[in-house]
Parts: sequence; structure tokens; C-alpha cells
Amino acid sequence: MGKRIIQQARGHGSSTYRVSKRAFRYRLKYPKTLEGEGKVIKLFNSAAHSSPLAKISYSKGTFYIPAFKGMLEEQKIMFGGKEIKPGNILRIKDVPVKTEVYNIESRPGDGGRFVKGGGNSAVISRVVGNQTFVILPSKKEKSFNPDCRVTIGVAAGAGRTDKPILKAGKKYHIKKSKSKLWPRTSAVKMNAIDHPFGSGRGKNPKSKIAKRNAPPGRKVGLLRPRRTGKRK
Repeated sequence: MGKRIIQQARGHGSSTYRVSKRAFRYRLKYPKTLEGEGKVIKLFNSAAHSSPLAKISYSKGTFYIPAFKGMLEEQKIMFGGKEIKPGNILRIKDVPVKTEVYNIESRPGDGGRFVKGGGNSAVISRVVGNQTFVILPSKKEKSFNPDCRVTIGVAAGAGRTDKPILKAGKKYHIKKSKSKLWPRTSAVKMNAIDHPFGSGRGKNPKSKIAKRNAPPGRKVGLLRPRRTGKRK
């Protein structure tokens, strides 16, 4: 008797495919107002984030942000103002062109949505009218509201993927922290009853384009592809 394929199991939402709530117990955000200064209380790792996190204390409470490269405990960071120094939190309109920033808000007050991965940074490109343009790590340029907040510097955690994984157990625990199933069996190596690409008869899954209204057990392979075939 066949089992549900991975796409069906994911849709069902069992504990195997659900990220642990414990990993996301730290909510990243900025202080409510950009005035005064904060102090780095603690630097620590988080299973849900690729960069280490920093706990910042200020006059109205505490908050968490991704740490920047070179951050130290007991270090002070400024909120607002004009000083361009790693760790300072400013509005994007107050940051000069060609400055490296990270943890950029999508809209003012949302706490930071862009460029939060370990070792990443964006560069202020140009200012046109009321819009500030930023070159993201993907080399694409995106415009932002001038009141969006950013952190000066580069997110810590660069080189995280440089160290080779020497044993399978290490890879297993890395994937488990984000609830990703590993190792993953190739579809063409399964039996016909376990996957539409299964069995040894005709291993040509790339030519199979799933219909848009196909059910989860059949919606596999090329899903709404823009193009097919080998690139020339």
C-alpha cells in the first residue's frame, strides 16, 4: 500500500513539517521611537535565524535585532541622529549614498523585513524625490519609503556555510531545527505507487508539466513553468 507523497504530507501539516514555535520565540523589531541610545545586553544564537541575535536594552524596555559584524556586549548604539556608525539605527533618508545597511523595513514601523541573513548587507544606491533606492544582496534595486528604518553595517554570521559538513548527523540536526525533512528521496527512485514519477519505466520527469488544478498528489514536477527544455 502506498503512502502519501511529500507534498500531501506537507499540506496536512504534521509535526514533521511544522517548524518548532520555540525557535521563533524571539521577535525581531526596532524601538518605538528613534531617540536616545541602547545598550547591547547579550549576544546569542537562534535556531530560526542564520545570524546571531542581539538583545538591546533602552529606556523604554528591550528588543531584539540581528547582530552586526563586530558587535560586542555592553556596546552602546544610537537611535536616530546623523552619526554613521555600525549598529546605529536610522531612517533610510538620513543614510548617505554608498553606505552598507541591513535589516531594512518594508514600510515604516514593521520592524525590519529585508536583508537579515548572516553576512548580508545592502547598499544605498540613489535618492530620487521621496524614494530611496537600495541595491539588495541579489543585485536588484528596490525603492523604499524614506521613513523606513535600517541598521548601519553588515549582518554578522558570514562564512556560516563555508565549513564543510563532515557527517550526516550534523546535516540532520541543521535541517531538523527548521523542520525540513532530510534526507530527501528522489522521486524517480520511488515505486510507482508512492509517487507519479516512480517505477523504472520511463524516467523522464522533467517533461511532465502538472495541470494547474491538479490535486496535491499529482501536482509535482514542473509547476506553471515559464519555459521548458535545455537552455542553449
